[in-house]
Amino acid sequence: MKQDLREKFADPDRGVYLIGTCPPKEGTTLGQANEIADKLLARLGQIDFDGLIVYDIQDESSRTDAPRPFPFMRTLDPRMYSKLLREKSEQPVVTYKSVSQRDRADFENWLEEAWYNYGVKDIVMVGSPSADGDIKLPLSEAYQALGEHELDFQLGGVTIAERHAKKGDEHLRLLDKTTNGCEFFVSQAVYNAQATIDMLSSYARECRNRGEQPKRVILTFTPCGSAKTLEFMEWLGISVPDATRWRILDSTNPLMESIRICRSNLEQILDAVIDLDLPIGLNIESLTNRKDEIDASIRLYKLLKATLDLRLAEKQI
Repeated sequence: MKQDLREKFADPDRGVYLIGTCPPKEGTTLGQANEIADKLLARLGQIDFDGLIVYDIQDESSRTDAPRPFPFMRTLDPRMYSKLLREKSEQPVVTYKSVSQRDRADFENWLEEAWYNYGVKDIVMVGSPSADGDIKLPLSEAYQALGEHELDFQLGGVTIAERHAKKGDEHLRLLDKTTNGCEFFVSQAVYNAQATIDMLSSYARECRNRGEQPKRVILTFTPCGSAKTLEFMEWLGISVPDATRWRILDSTNPLMESIRICRSNLEQILDAVIDLDLPIGLNIESLTNRKDEIDASIRLYKLLKATLDLRLAEKQI
């Protein structure tokens, strides 16, 4: 196994570069899952990456009254797919865990199985998408359960710049999550550069005021090639400014336009925060299983990794 993520996250002078993916749909056979993993890793064979993220897909319909643009489909156990990808790629894998649907005893059993049966060591815990849902285990209690557990998982949390734009306190949430054991954060997909800049700047400033070292924040980017994908992004709560929306929809090549937008957004963010001693990483994902958007995510990865690598190199001069 190559250098683990904990060591990479701890080095403030380097970027960390991840690829986000979802497990295959429920009912997929082990043989089919192997084929899907092989196809993904074949696409990734041309790039240098530090690890993967496997999401735990939730039915988020309780979060909004708007109809879901794509039907919700249950998936295979993310732990199983994480193990498959880790063994095939020999790269570390961050596994998401939605904690609200089951009680504490079930969660503690999940942790035991994740560690011993699937070799999962890096996790991101997410809570209920809505306070109105049937919450059997609040995120705060899941943090407590993990903190009292003997297994030494590296824990990550989610950060949402859109929430900061509305409430102005996302930086305080990050500090609270750090107190609860979070060692890194993964953002929601970025299409609103200013919201992300405001959140990161507030976080870095508050850390400085408290005399604390900021944790690594991994910024997620995704290509968008159609009106349907754009609708899904907005349904997920991703903030897309009006001008950005029309740039994509009016373009003769929406995918390439979205890639240009993502690069511009990353450059704006780095201009604002590169000197704040805030460790940054990138996570590139495709929100759909459309081949053109998956291929575009690889092009986007190469472009954004080169952008961040260059800025970090310039900072060392």
